[in-house]
Amino acid sequence: MTQGKERIGFVGVGRMGANMARRLKDVGYPVVAVFDVYQETAQTLAEEIGCTAVSSLDQVAEMAQIVFTVVTDDAAMRSLFAADNPENLLTHAKRRLFINCATVSPEVHQEVEILVEKHGGHTIEACLASSIPQARQGTLYLMCGGKQDIFDQAKPLLDMLSTNLRYIGAAGQAARVKALVNMVMNINTAGLAEGLGLGEALGLDLTMLREVFSQTGAASRVLETDGADMQNRDHECYFSAAHAAKDSGIAYAMAQSVGLNSPVAQVTWEQYQRLVVQGKGELDKSAIAELAFKDRIS
Repeated sequence: MTQGKERIGFVGVGRMGANMARRLKDVGYPVVAVFDVYQETAQTLAEEIGCTAVSSLDQVAEMAQIVFTVVTDDAAMRSLFAADNPENLLTHAKRRLFINCATVSPEVHQEVEILVEKHGGHTIEACLASSIPQARQGTLYLMCGGKQDIFDQAKPLLDMLSTNLRYIGAAGQAARVKALVNMVMNINTAGLAEGLGLGEALGLDLTMLREVFSQTGAASRVLETDGADMQNRDHECYFSAAHAAKDSGIAYAMAQSVGLNSPVAQVTWEQYQRLVVQGKGELDKSAIAELAFKDRIS
């Protein structure tokens, strides 16, 4: 049974966006349109879930009352709402709700809210602190920002995607929290990689070392998700090194904006940038171990 009358559209149907669309379709929401810069990706998903793969952004907002955007960075997000783009989402923004899920700079969420409201629509930022399987299962951790009343209206829909739904505050606030979450996560990931890399260089059994870590102050969520992958060089992507670099950069820029020295965040950002430069940006964030193990450093 359809849970609501609102027609749903998606802009950006990579791994996360596609699984969110699948989830909403499963629980009865009418997903009517999908768009992606890779048209074949959108077409494949549209055939799977029974909707339309549209060829332009404005068609998504024309067909759907609620539009999820799941794009990569500030530039991509701004392009969706750019006035100089004749096919931008603002063309049909009146009485539309845009739920923006990308991890982008807080200022971009604020800019988009102003633009959309000028065109008679509304926005919510719904920052994701989970991975691909959680998107499919509807168990995302969502941190939301924007107008409280708009969040309240969107909550029944967002509840279908999340088991941990938090309203943080005005536009940009959720993005700030998400940036800090990823900053700390990335620092933990880099620290774990160096610990395991040093352990191997010292001739220690890494399986034993990971078990000791798990039972002491070295325990962390990252140890659970990435420790074995680092040891086994299994870097199948759930959260890419390129995204880790981008998000660490956002957090470091935030620190600079308030005059705060954050050397650990800076070094972690630089390490992930090294991976991207080496052509390893599409590997999982666990690939930072490739920079920490003596026999892997190139």
